[in-house]
Amino acid sequence: MKSDIADKTFFITGGGTGGHIYPAVSVMDELTKKGINKEKIFYIGNRKNLEYKIVNDKGYNFLSTPVFGMPRKISLKFIWFLICLSYAILKCIFYILKYKPSVIFATGGYVCAPSLFASKFFKIPYVLHDSDCFPGVVTRFFAKGANAVNLAFDEAEEFVKSKHIYHFNNPIRSVFFEISKNEARKELEIKDDEFLILIMGGSQGAKSINDAALELIKKFQNKENVKIILQTGNKNYDEVVKNFVSQENAKIVPYFDNMAIPVIAADLIVSRAGSISISEILSSKNPSILIPYPYAAADHQRKNARNVANQNAGVYIEDEDLKKGVLADAVSGLLDDNKKYEELKENSRILGAKFSGANEKIINLIFEAIK
Repeated sequence: MKSDIADKTFFITGGGTGGHIYPAVSVMDELTKKGINKEKIFYIGNRKNLEYKIVNDKGYNFLSTPVFGMPRKISLKFIWFLICLSYAILKCIFYILKYKPSVIFATGGYVCAPSLFASKFFKIPYVLHDSDCFPGVVTRFFAKGANAVNLAFDEAEEFVKSKHIYHFNNPIRSVFFEISKNEARKELEIKDDEFLILIMGGSQGAKSINDAALELIKKFQNKENVKIILQTGNKNYDEVVKNFVSQENAKIVPYFDNMAIPVIAADLIVSRAGSISISEILSSKNPSILIPYPYAAADHQRKNARNVANQNAGVYIEDEDLKKGVLADAVSGLLDDNKKYEELKENSRILGAKFSGANEKIINLIFEAIK
């Protein structure tokens, strides 16, 4: 890396959910591997959101802006949103004047908007990344002026107006390529002959998945050599524990600070169908049972899940069918059909291999934007 790049300052932004935060963190980590000092990297987000804890735990600088998601209807809340957005833009202007970033990298979500608006005043180059097949509002709005736009899905291109579109997949945290399955299982105290099922509803948790998981745990309580970990999400943890009858083969946790460990350690993963969740599951070479969030924008989670199922790397289940016991049936089916399970596992491995070079390619886009 040239010394002039090493001296530059980088603003990274994206937040609200793990799907925006983890790609941003992956790029931050890649920047440090390239020789950029952590003191030169600043994350812009809302300190009330998940990104604040994740970024602080990683030891990066955090700059807060008081912005929240835009209300869909004209109301007093919408007026308050405009006031907060205006104040957030002024804060980002102050951050730019103080720290003088050479480039901004944004991964989507409403927290990106203030810094991108501010970048227009100073003509600071910016690079966008969007993880979903239907790009978010911020990506669509700012794409035209971006130096580069990286889209994880080819079909997302029809919604984005830019002459500088790339398809380099999602950036994946390096831990998924650095920790072995044996190391991850040892950390969780999972034996070699135990089949580990990880159930997770994303960074926010999912009540419907939690309820189905409790039924699954009850059904498998006497299943020999099967272990189940249920990640409930912080806001749902207390309710789930109230309805949980303690079982030796099951563990209930609100959230993992390092979610990579259980994902890598698992033999089968039950999950929502967010793009980043799917990318990390495939990178861990694990088959999955995907349950799309039914109210996701432009129905993108269903599209994500169908894409994986069509490539025979996972099983697709509708959220509304969880009450019918289909989750337990799907898990039982894979445990009883080793040939089908191994097919899903092999196809997951093949698809997961495509993510190994995404981080470096995106870093190159960021460096090119500075020149």
